Amino acid sequence: MTTVTVTAELLTVPEVMARLKLGRSKVYDLIRSHRLVSIKIDGARRIPAHAVTDFVLGQIEEAA
Repeated sequence: MTTVTVTAELLTVPEVMARLKLGRSKVYDLIRSHRLVSIKIDGARRIPAHAVTDFVLGQIEEAA
């Protein structure tokens, strides 16, 4: 059996909206296009905090 340690903070879509200053539709578009990693827990969408950081860093790299 594999042991996995999870220490990631999981954010709701509204929390990600606030952090990225984006609307709900745009956050779901990013999830749908796999540009923002998310998981589903019993129908509730959650985004690891590190996924938001990774997304922002990727955007900065693209802009450079």
